Amino acid sequence: MELAFIPSPSRGVLHLGPIPLRGYAFCIIIGVFLAVWLGNRRWIARGGRTGTVADIAVWAVPFGLVGGRLYHVITDYELYFSAGRDWVDAFKIWEGGLGIWGAIALGAVGAWIGCRRRGIPLPAWADAVAPGIAFAQAAGRWGNWFNQELYGRATDLPWALHITSSTDGRIPGYYHPTFLYESLWCIGVGLLVIWADRRFTLGHGRAFALYVAAYCVGRFWIEYMRVDDAHHILGLRLNDWTAIGVFLLAVLYIVLSSRMRPGREAVVEPGAGPDAPSDADTSTAPAGTEGETGTDAEKADSKDAADAGAVGLDKPAAEDSAGSGEPTDADASAARTESATEPDEASDAPSASSASSRDEAGSAKKS
Repeated sequence: MELAFIPSPSRGVLHLGPIPLRGYAFCIIIGVFLAVWLGNRRWIARGGRTGTVADIAVWAVPFGLVGGRLYHVITDYELYFSAGRDWVDAFKIWEGGLGIWGAIALGAVGAWIGCRRRGIPLPAWADAVAPGIAFAQAAGRWGNWFNQELYGRATDLPWALHITSSTDGRIPGYYHPTFLYESLWCIGVGLLVIWADRRFTLGHGRAFALYVAAYCVGRFWIEYMRVDDAHHILGLRLNDWTAIGVFLLAVLYIVLSSRMRPGREAVVEPGAGPDAPSDADTSTAPAGTEGETGTDAEKADSKDAADAGAVGLDKPAAEDSAGSGEPTDADASAARTESATEPDEASDAPSASSASSRDEAGSAKKS
């Protein structure tokens, strides 16, 4: 009798009324959110915009789910298309069965579409999300625990996984918890990528290639421990050969990329960065004039005001003063002119009177 072991859940689904809540689906959803959250933080740190990772993930995640399911169905077709099997089960993704190789391959196609629509280089985006994908896999592997699947050989270790289900040919007993091994390995891969990215300033897809290579190393020995049915080639499981091939391709990419494109991308997203206009600057600009300092109408008004000031005219000010009943500069000038001419008129009056008196006196003497 085992004194210590990892218990398996009695069931992998809970019902909230008519709505089934499946542990496998929850693990995948948690992994997706974790990858997007961490990828967004890393993308912003590299000079990208907030929300870009999520926008591209809208394309990558559905493609990845379809690709993962296709890889599983193709490599384990006898589970769905052999005698006594129902091919409709191939669409029941909630029952488990996602191949990471197909998920990454077809997910990259979806990511490429999203990056192309945004004018973003796919390798830079892949570098940002690489450790998040590793952590997402670590969370997703716990879905296998809920479904009591993909365990290893029998063992009496204290951390053995206790399988209680007997469906689909399972034999209850104590087995290596390969789901836990891979989950812990993926956490280590994610931390490795974060450290290497900071230490060596990885760019142009090399951080993502490092994640792929490191994951393949762990997947090789973990896959070798599993006892579920699988196709074998030269004594090795199909996924072992896949891990070897993908590992070699990832290492080759790192070597060639380092020689052809050393360093890291200076710009990962057009229009982003500290010199890009802020939302406050662009929100006040009219359509079609983003980044300008004013509209054409405002510039025309400024030019008219400058021309009017150059010739000594200020029509708007004069009209405002007239309309308000206050004296204008013109009225003040006219008043000064009138006051200057009044003394002259007053001084002319006595002179005319004196001249008239002298004339009358002369006439009297003559007479």
